[in-house]
Amino acid sequence: MDLGSIPLFSMLRERLGYLTERQRVVAENVANSDTPGFTPSDLKPFTFSVSTAGQMAMAKTAATTQPNHMAGPHGARRTTFRPVRGRDSETTLDGNSVVLEEEMLKMTEARMSYDAAIGFYQKSLNMIRLAARAPGR
Repeated sequence: MDLGSIPLFSMLRERLGYLTERQRVVAENVANSDTPGFTPSDLKPFTFSVSTAGQMAMAKTAATTQPNHMAGPHGARRTTFRPVRGRDSETTLDGNSVVLEEEMLKMTEARMSYDAAIGFYQKSLNMIRLAARAPGR
């Protein structure tokens, strides 16, 4: 059984990918906190509605059973998360606008969300194992 075909696990995988990318972006901001002229960036907030809409569109794709049928989108949908420039809250004289306190809050938030998603993934996997177990075991 492929867990990627289950919508719940697919959405959790996308969420974990988003959180991984957000941690990378925040780490890049912290690493450049002393770089003159550096502007921090962040990712747009992740929403399940966008992910769910893509999943539902893929699930509703009709099969081509006749040569005259038009082919729909096939294959796994890949999402790429692109950083956006953050707002300018504090800028130093050298033009750097990284605020380490804000970046640490973002990192902590991403870490807590990541831990929650991993916990939910593990609980869901344990439920599937329990359902697949033979009766009386």
